[in-house]
Amino acid sequence: MSKRYNESNKKVDSEKLYDIKEALSLAKETATANFSETVEVSVNLGIDTSKNDQQVRGAVVLPKGTGKEVKVIAFAQGEKVKEAEAAGADVVGGEELADKIQGGWFDFDVVVATPDMMSVVGKLGPVLGPKGLMPNPKVGTVTFDVEQAIKDIKAGQVEYRADKGGNIHLPIGKDNFELDDLYENFTTVMETIVKARPAGAKGRYLLNIAVSATMGPGIKIDPQAIIKLLA
Repeated sequence: MSKRYNESNKKVDSEKLYDIKEALSLAKETATANFSETVEVSVNLGIDTSKNDQQVRGAVVLPKGTGKEVKVIAFAQGEKVKEAEAAGADVVGGEELADKIQGGWFDFDVVVATPDMMSVVGKLGPVLGPKGLMPNPKVGTVTFDVEQAIKDIKAGQVEYRADKGGNIHLPIGKDNFELDDLYENFTTVMETIVKARPAGAKGRYLLNIAVSATMGPGIKIDPQAIIKLLA
């Protein structure tokens, strides 16, 4: 571990369950790198991901944004091309855009597509899939309402998906965000995840919650604080 990390780690009690704002404040304080660090929330859920009815996946718009400029490309045709461009898509296209990506171009963060363009986008599965860039109706990136989808993404929409261990990792802003802005993003994320609880999930749902800056230590948050907050 680096000297900087060890110094930051001394500020955090690894055995303590912190209050939400105290944890977020510590995440800001332990972000000591010479670049703007991302503040991330990690949640471990009490779900059985081997069962299809216990998958937790979706998207949430962070009210205070991500602090990052997101490049969005859109696959559309006809009038939807104008809608996508007006909404702020960085690149809009069809077959020619697919060919460009097949040729190794990946200067974008999110892909949006209208349903009638999925025959074109589907061919890109082998290159977009491994990078987590394949559009999906479950997270709102396959839709005829491309205007709203692009506006949401540009405003701060982030996708979440529980991995095999039931873990979700999501950015909630940058270390230079005001504490109240991080708090608002955090509570919006937690409210969304709690609402996404599968009906088949039994017992405790929120097992462990932590926040951290990119290069900082994890700071545990008391799950009961979330339950009280959202009650």
